[in-house]
Amino acid sequence: MLAAYRPAELVGVSCVAAGADALFAEAVVEVGGRLVLVIPSRDYRARKVGPEQFRQFDRLVESAHEVVTMPRERADREAYEAAGKELLRRADRLVAVWDGSPPNGRGGTACVVRQAREAGLPVDVVWPEGAARRG
Repeated sequence: MLAAYRPAELVGVSCVAAGADALFAEAVVEVGGRLVLVIPSRDYRARKVGPEQFRQFDRLVESAHEVVTMPRERADREAYEAAGKELLRRADRLVAVWDGSPPNGRGGTACVVRQAREAGLPVDVVWPEGAARRG
């Protein structure tokens, strides 16, 4: 419910992965909030952003109030884990689009949700009834 916040108060922090992360980032910009992007690694765009997502990714980077690129060369589980920790360090609340599945390694949504809960950060999990993961 981003519209419930006054834009001057809304700061959205996103790792801008394709899907829910990018949609959230776009919604923050659309309502006039400040966007902070946490990019997991120096090679993230080249290795993990598909050609069909370049325009969206680049537009969000240009729209961001701040872009933090983690000091990692390669986009891997360690880079995602570091980005998740940085995202939580900057957050007052975590909104996670997550199906509740257990972790499948370090740095995924399940790990970030667990870390947020352990830190006492409020967590809102969004997973609409009938939703399913792709692939």
